[in-house]
Amino acid sequence: MKTLKKHTLIYDNECPMCNIYSKGFIKSGMLDENGREAFTDMSLRNKNLIDFHRAKNEIALVDHEKNKVIYGLDSLLLIIGNSFPILEKIARIQPLYWFFKKLYSFFSYNRKQIIPSKKDNTEEACIPDFNLKYRLAYLAFVVIFSGSTLSIFSTKLGLGLTQNFWREFAICIGQIVWQIVFLKFYLKDKTWNYLGNMMTVSLIGTLLLIPALFLDLNPVSSIIYFGIVVFIMFLEHIRRCKILKLNFLPTFSWIIFRTTVSITLILLNK
Repeated sequence: MKTLKKHTLIYDNECPMCNIYSKGFIKSGMLDENGREAFTDMSLRNKNLIDFHRAKNEIALVDHEKNKVIYGLDSLLLIIGNSFPILEKIARIQPLYWFFKKLYSFFSYNRKQIIPSKKDNTEEACIPDFNLKYRLAYLAFVVIFSGSTLSIFSTKLGLGLTQNFWREFAICIGQIVWQIVFLKFYLKDKTWNYLGNMMTVSLIGTLLLIPALFLDLNPVSSIIYFGIVVFIMFLEHIRRCKILKLNFLPTFSWIIFRTTVSITLILLNK
């Protein structure tokens, strides 16, 4: 790999995804040993160069030779393009560049809902701004993905359920609406943050169900498998609520909805 020298990547050290790929740049030799710096431990020199607020939304790459800063997707393309010029040129072709820029923003603005940290409430934390467009896009992605997967998996449970995406889609939307209404006065300014985390719990459950789609499970085994997945989701929901400094009420509300829906589907298909 060709090393991009005299550059420092300012990464969110409380974000596992940011930590992994920035460390990968170092390990592969794309950046030198001192080529990355944690946002919370930034040197005074770099603090004076970067736009502190923008760096929370878009990862910053400091060019020490020119004393300038590149942000977001452009910073990653500069690092990658230094070793793989052709890849950078391809990525900068429209509409590919537009797509990758939107994809980068999608993950960047939702990264604290995908993988939260106990230190996210501190003043030094690298917390991105709330962006309604990308939060709604994240919720929509999980609803569609979960609805599609659950529609297929439901046929394995032996409850007489047929493959029906719109049924599962309605249940996912119903969960969101239920939580908003039930917890309206409790969540207050944490509503969007909680919803993002709740949908990540659904995403985790969906990903855990995917292997079962390729296994020849009988109805009993499918129900047991589904029960284990729901239990994991339950524990993860509690863990995330603790990180958000919420009590057991959101989890209680979440269980009520899920239990009510399950009982209703069983009774309707008897």
